Amino acid sequence: MTISMNLNSPTLGQNTGFKPRTIRPMGVSALYGLIGVGNSLFAVDTLRGFLLKIDPKTDNATVVNPDLTLAFRDVTGLAVWENTLWFTRGREVYYCPQVIAGNSIVNLEPLLFLELPYAVTGIAVWESTLYLACDRLASILVYSRNTRQEITRFHSPGIGVENLTIKNEELWVCDREEQTVYCLERGTGETRFSVLTPFESPTGLTFYTDPETGEEVLYVAYAGDELYIRDNPSSYEQFQLAKRDRTFIHPLYFHYNESEHYATSNGYLIEMSYVEELEPLDAVYIEDLEWRIALPSNTKRQKVVEVSYIGIPFREEIEEGEKVAVFRFNPLTSTERLIFGWKALLEVRSIKYQINPRQVENIPRLSPDFPQKYLVDDDHLAMNTAIVQEAAQAAIRNETNFLRQLLSIRNYVYDQLSYSLTSKIENPDVVLKRGIGSCGEYVGVLLALARLNGIACRTIGRYKCPQFADRRGVSLEPEYNHVWLEFYIPGFGWVPMESNPDDIQEGGPYPLRFFMGLAWYHIEIGKGIRFQRLTNQGVDVDREKVSVGTLAINHVRFTILDELPAV
Repeated sequence: MTISMNLNSPTLGQNTGFKPRTIRPMGVSALYGLIGVGNSLFAVDTLRGFLLKIDPKTDNATVVNPDLTLAFRDVTGLAVWENTLWFTRGREVYYCPQVIAGNSIVNLEPLLFLELPYAVTGIAVWESTLYLACDRLASILVYSRNTRQEITRFHSPGIGVENLTIKNEELWVCDREEQTVYCLERGTGETRFSVLTPFESPTGLTFYTDPETGEEVLYVAYAGDELYIRDNPSSYEQFQLAKRDRTFIHPLYFHYNESEHYATSNGYLIEMSYVEELEPLDAVYIEDLEWRIALPSNTKRQKVVEVSYIGIPFREEIEEGEKVAVFRFNPLTSTERLIFGWKALLEVRSIKYQINPRQVENIPRLSPDFPQKYLVDDDHLAMNTAIVQEAAQAAIRNETNFLRQLLSIRNYVYDQLSYSLTSKIENPDVVLKRGIGSCGEYVGVLLALARLNGIACRTIGRYKCPQFADRRGVSLEPEYNHVWLEFYIPGFGWVPMESNPDDIQEGGPYPLRFFMGLAWYHIEIGKGIRFQRLTNQGVDVDREKVSVGTLAINHVRFTILDELPAV
């Protein structure tokens, strides 16, 4: 079974002038909660207390409550059922009866419905049932509208501040920290599937149906801040680094492939260029040198549309199922100055695998060739040292379930390490003693502990596109490379896990957004093989004598060209 909501619908936008897009109301600071009424969207600017009527076609926003802004300040949840508006503010739940008139909300007179011991951040209403999100209790509370008593509660799918909406028998949840939207069974709270959002900090969601066409779109609101260069001519330092509010509404597209256990969401057409600038540091002369650079991979979430050369042509070869660009120099000398590399046009999407611990209780054994490749110390993992072996045992304790073991290892590493850029990659034993690691060092520790516990895994990378999905046609250059890992589940295949980005707070809890998931900006290159290597007459050049780092400077550039459907 598949479930999809895509912008490539054959009827979407035809002859109507309506096509889902980013909505940016002017003069607002932080949009929370989101509902659709008629042909309008409504959201709350929680900082100013504005209840806003928003036209999704023009961005025009009207303040509906000019005399009641104090009553709506700090409101985070918004819902509507029939003619009644509901909202949450701190520990209180309010309702405004008989306020829906066509496309408008009128005659607002908030009435207190319920006061709870803890703050509730989101609300959804279906007939006589209220659903309230409470991050303090890590629960979605289910209340009766008639008795004002709790009926039951569901465990929250994420760890952060959540907002809610309902579509028929489904309860939809967005989680600010998880950067995720979940589809739950409304009656049981069981998660059907989840998808990553293309932007950080989702703060509201609703299904909007265009009244003219009947086309349905899942809109998600986002609220946060962004850095910018402030031009202040009155200051001695005219250009200053500052922060400003950033809030908007954007459509979320999703595709759930139940049979293959994954869901994808908003994709982007990206041009990526990788170039080496040849500038040897030392005298060098090598006859018949082949410079091998891995090319982007084709995966369930990433499609290579085309690849071309930059500077000098290359020969394409296949290495362990992955494509490699081979540049030949005959000879390579220290007096040469060249620029060479490749340019790739890629379709990339976010992916989230939908596999739970129950599904891996009786997985088959690894195939005979896997232990020799993915359970050994083949990259300075220090797996024979006491500190690494003790950590491998402490990480899983008595856990026997495959997925829970891996999650325990991840959480253990997050407890032991703090993220920091480092000048070089140290071995896992050194990193564990130091307690600080870069993304590559996180990967090394995770690989070592997982392999010692019989979990086949490998390093994956190599770059992340700067995370500005709304900046089209602009050159974006990452400051550094990035690596993560994949683990192998027999019967399912290779599944991704990020290295350090989910290590967001001391002692946890840690989000699961990138456990079995990757965002659209992760670019997979040369999976399972080395990204670059030099060979001379088919034999690897000794890296102690000549390395890529002493021969050239690399340059990486991304350009986001367009947004794509989820499939």
